[in-house]
Amino acid sequence: MARYVRVASVSFGGTGIAGAVQETVERNLKEMVRLLEKAVMDEPDIVCFPECSPMLGLPIKDFVEAAEEIPGNILHTTASLARKYETYVVCPMTEKKGGRVYNSAVLIDRSGTYIGSYHKIHPTIGEIEAGITPGTETRTFKLDFGTVGFAICFDLNFEDVIKGLTQSGVELVFFPSMYPGGLQLRIWAFNYGIHLVSAFTGEGSMIVDPLGRALATSSSFSPVICKAINLDYEILHIDYNQEKWDSIKKKYGSKVELDVLRPEAVFMMASNLKDVTVKDIIHEFNLETRVEYFKRASKIREKAIEK
Repeated sequence: MARYVRVASVSFGGTGIAGAVQETVERNLKEMVRLLEKAVMDEPDIVCFPECSPMLGLPIKDFVEAAEEIPGNILHTTASLARKYETYVVCPMTEKKGGRVYNSAVLIDRSGTYIGSYHKIHPTIGEIEAGITPGTETRTFKLDFGTVGFAICFDLNFEDVIKGLTQSGVELVFFPSMYPGGLQLRIWAFNYGIHLVSAFTGEGSMIVDPLGRALATSSSFSPVICKAINLDYEILHIDYNQEKWDSIKKKYGSKVELDVLRPEAVFMMASNLKDVTVKDIIHEFNLETRVEYFKRASKIREKAIEK
């Protein structure tokens, strides 16, 4: 059963105008408003900004000084636009909470209501020395179109983040960052079978599908990118499934997409049907997902070793 969502990413590196802490934040917020109003022209369901967008251009020590509690001016400004355009907004910022400061991805819903924050689990050494407290857990959020989660910048180098997200059933990961990630993003998307949307401070923000393919990449000419993706999908291996492709296509035709990736020997199956999900099709044709196949192969190997 098709679950299409329009995802948007905004590339933003700050206004480039040096000034006092609050002046810099206000200038950045003003530009973020302009970019968000540009992004909503594509009617996205959710828009993501880069890491610490309101604080960009400040020395790292001032990120801590600029941190705000929630609710505050930054949340109020972005939430008003989320409500106006009925879109989810991811507003990364430094957040004060319980006497500590975190590098956060703040999630706002379509009504402008604060849903929650993810605190960056792996701040850089420089961030920690400047006063940023590391987060301790991954977080997923069930939205009206599916389950989303976050990883921020340096998090991309640590597998505990993506493993924690996938164990919680994440379908779509947002990656606000101050470095582009590049190949690492595509590796995460492919290895863990997820959609991934990065929002980078320069050129190179990407929307990546579960086969590791970049569907869109930002540039100086197109700082805002937007794509519709279908969250009713599954990644399967070709082995033991390939012989059933014709039967699936004979019954469902173009309503079921079989997108094969070679030489990796996997395929993504997506349903465009109104009342039949990919899980229904997997059950109907006795298919085996990639995860299930690898688990079965490991068990057979263990039994062979025991013998």
